Amino acid sequence: MSFSCVHEALDARMRRVPDFPLPGVLFEDLTPVLADAEAFALVVDTLAERVKECGADLIAGLDARGFLLGSAVAYRLGLGILAIRKAGKLPPPVFSQEYALEYGTAALEVPHDDSLVRDKRIVLVDDVLATGGTLSAAASLLERAGAVVTGCAVVLEVPGLGGREAVGDTPLIVVGNDESNACPNV
Repeated sequence: MSFSCVHEALDARMRRVPDFPLPGVLFEDLTPVLADAEAFALVVDTLAERVKECGADLIAGLDARGFLLGSAVAYRLGLGILAIRKAGKLPPPVFSQEYALEYGTAALEVPHDDSLVRDKRIVLVDDVLATGGTLSAAASLLERAGAVVTGCAVVLEVPGLGGREAVGDTPLIVVGNDESNACPNV
């Protein structure tokens, strides 16, 4: 199948699961999009085109789907990729940032190596923006480590959960919701 734009690819390939994980929630699964070579390429190309506007020196992918997307975007832009890991996955020393979950806390980590991020302009890449807790924590983590976060880029945004507010003034790219990425009317 040939897609004319990223919106068409997402619409055709995304799996929608009603009432998951809770009644009234529509879960949008990107797995079939990522498994389709043409849809995946459109998503990556669109993300890369938009991320380029942020002037990044380095891309940071959030554990775990952000690794997939961020790596492809970094490759497309000729940049390096930094994996922002869940706590306990890296040997010490690490920079760590705890953040609140609905029932408890979690933490993100990067290696404690000044040469990796200090004074670098970094764009965060993940699959979905929901409450914004993970992206916000990742931005705080990198800023504490000496980086400048110049943007956040995601494929989808779940509306009404406060994600945009949590990200704050950091430029936000949402390729699946952004009308500038919509298919032209033919």
